[in-house]
Amino acid sequence: MDISENYYPEYPCSRNAPFNCDRPRETAQEVKGAKFCLDCGFPAFLSLPAQIDGQQGNYQVTSFLGVRGMSRLYAGVRMQDNQPVTIEEYLIPDRSFSSEESQQIKDTFTKVAGVSLADGRVQNFRLIQTWEAIAERTMGRCYAIVHSLPGAITLNQYLRENQTISAERVREILNQILQTLEFLHTQKLRLPSQQVRPGLAHGNLSLDSILIEVKNEREFDIYLCDLALWQHLFIPGQISNSGKGGEASAKENCHRDLTALGTITAQLWGSKQIDLKNEDWGQSDLPLRAFIQQLSGAGTPFENARLARLALLKLPKIDREHPLDASITSDAPPVSHWKKVGIIGGVSSLLLLTALAIWFVLGRNSKSELTAFRDWYALLSGFSDVNGVPTGEFTYAGEKDGSWTNALTLRPQSDRTLQELFTKPKADVSANFTYEPIASPNIDSASKPIDSVITDKQSKNFAITSLTTSIPATFDRQQIAYDGLIVFVAFSKKATSLPKALNGKITIEQLRQIYTGKLTNWQQLGGTNLPIKPSAPTELEALQLFKKLIFKDDPEDIVLFNNTVSRAATEITQQQVLKEFDEERAGIVGFGTLSKTWNQCSGYPLAIVNGEKPPVQVLFRLSGKPINPADNLCDKNNYLDVASFQSGRYPLGYAVYVVYPKDNTLPPAGSKFAELLKTRQGQCLLSKVGLVPLQPMPEKYLKSNVCK
Repeated sequence: MDISENYYPEYPCSRNAPFNCDRPRETAQEVKGAKFCLDCGFPAFLSLPAQIDGQQGNYQVTSFLGVRGMSRLYAGVRMQDNQPVTIEEYLIPDRSFSSEESQQIKDTFTKVAGVSLADGRVQNFRLIQTWEAIAERTMGRCYAIVHSLPGAITLNQYLRENQTISAERVREILNQILQTLEFLHTQKLRLPSQQVRPGLAHGNLSLDSILIEVKNEREFDIYLCDLALWQHLFIPGQISNSGKGGEASAKENCHRDLTALGTITAQLWGSKQIDLKNEDWGQSDLPLRAFIQQLSGAGTPFENARLARLALLKLPKIDREHPLDASITSDAPPVSHWKKVGIIGGVSSLLLLTALAIWFVLGRNSKSELTAFRDWYALLSGFSDVNGVPTGEFTYAGEKDGSWTNALTLRPQSDRTLQELFTKPKADVSANFTYEPIASPNIDSASKPIDSVITDKQSKNFAITSLTTSIPATFDRQQIAYDGLIVFVAFSKKATSLPKALNGKITIEQLRQIYTGKLTNWQQLGGTNLPIKPSAPTELEALQLFKKLIFKDDPEDIVLFNNTVSRAATEITQQQVLKEFDEERAGIVGFGTLSKTWNQCSGYPLAIVNGEKPPVQVLFRLSGKPINPADNLCDKNNYLDVASFQSGRYPLGYAVYVVYPKDNTLPPAGSKFAELLKTRQGQCLLSKVGLVPLQPMPEKYLKSNVCK
């Protein structure tokens, strides 16, 4: 749609383009609260900071972005959580529309502005998503609140910034657009009115309704926006035609999408005409030129977007040394049409057979992996995909000597610690997260990190902790991982070793009796005549959780525990276990958090038995089987079993949360940090330092030392 066209001749604009004129914007700046242009009376731009009230939230306008299609664009935020949004403002000027037409447009707009999959699935098919459609009751304005893509520009802008666009890039742009059109044309889609449509034409394709988000020199994503279904409502005279047309017209509109795409691609590649002889095309990629000509309707048109995309993917690749269009200047006699068909058919058959062979070998495995790890692949890929991360310096707290403090010192990748990776997680956003460990002197009654956020929200933005029993109602929390305690004894392959004597397991009740002094010799549990030496860590977080999980906070048991058990840092206990093993007098039993105990081999992690339930071992071999006393744990080919924590079967497991205030006046540092950690990249990094991800991960993530 040409935004320079004057759809509103009733307004005497000096530029003859009231919609795209600067004067209505200047009016809003000069006269606070002005609704109309001082010169011609056309609706003025929104004053800053305007507020728009919707059914799903309230939105504040923060800046003007520009004009696109039939809408003015503004940057804004959803006020309850500071989530960035783009606000599309549509106008119904009263000189161009009757009051009946205005009301009909508003009613229709709120029913059709936005599409989603009818079956409720969330799928990124690169169509800008509308969160909410809003119609003002008294004024002639409507608003679409849409997903914000701050780095995206229209293809029109991209073309102006890049004088020449390579054939390779044109091919990829075409590929992505055809993918989205295939989805749009064939999927069952649900409108805001809950009406389900068996596919939908875009109807408004142009260089201005296609966005490009460039990630780097080689990678980019293409998005479609501004569907005719709601854009054309705001063209005077169009509302009377809305909703007309049956199945035949829908198919025809889909064909028009393809024809429009051919014209757009020609413009993108530098030609104003769809003519293979036109010099504007240059002398490169003749097969692509022929494809664009067919796409534009010359010759036999493509039946649908799917067949067009298949034909695009079958085009011969560009040969720089032997250009594909060399035949244009060749003196050799032209190859006949049917010979060309035979050659192309033979090549296509060969490619098809090759593709089928590859699918036979790899396809089924790939499909089963996608099914088995559906929840994992549903996560955002990485930090760069999390939108709305606020700029600024943010400080968060955690328990000193706790799991998070220890995890941050570890290196999930060889070059940097977890703390270094999380300090500035998004390279394109000036957001720095500084960690401050805080000790809780009386951890039994209060978590000092959470208290620090409660008492001083300005200096402490959020906390990461497993101790969330006492968070106030004014705070929220998001789980980011699982953590747990591991109970270990000396590791040995000898027939008389404790792990073998215990069959690799111990019960909750046996642990309670050991740590209250009621069991004192391993002979009482089927081992050799060796005194039991229970050891507890000095880390207060681990102690508090052990008392809760083993003693159920029973005060009598806790007193006996305090009087019976010696304490030492987990690392010291592991060294003592190793020393006693060398001297063949290994009687120590200890416990500690996952990050300090799972990836070592001085102590053997025992499976835990809770009552009459089967034993649960959380440490698995890469073969997919739980560890047993005969395994060589020193080879480090182990991983933590997510399912044991996810199902709650592991009795010593618990959740790790980001805890933050429910205060819309504050930047959403805590909620966004949690979102970063819940991406595939974040979850993979946490798994490398002994925390358990929220979903099972594919094997390639377990084996790789790099979280890409």
